[in-house]
Amino acid sequence: MTEPLPALTVEIDPRLLEILVCPVTHGPLTYDRDKGELVSRSANLAYPIRDGVPIMLPEEAREIAD
Repeated sequence: MTEPLPALTVEIDPRLLEILVCPVTHGPLTYDRDKGELVSRSANLAYPIRDGVPIMLPEEAREIAD
């Protein structure tokens, strides 16, 4: 039996978080290190980070529960 692969941790520059906003609500984003996503609580969306690049497209975002 094989062991599961460890989750990849992506680091985001804090200065980037200061300037990025949700493209839907223009509100702030928070970084979820465990899932590698930028989260917009106001839009209930989580934007993926792929290869260190935030994908800020609403159609690529995952809906999150309240």
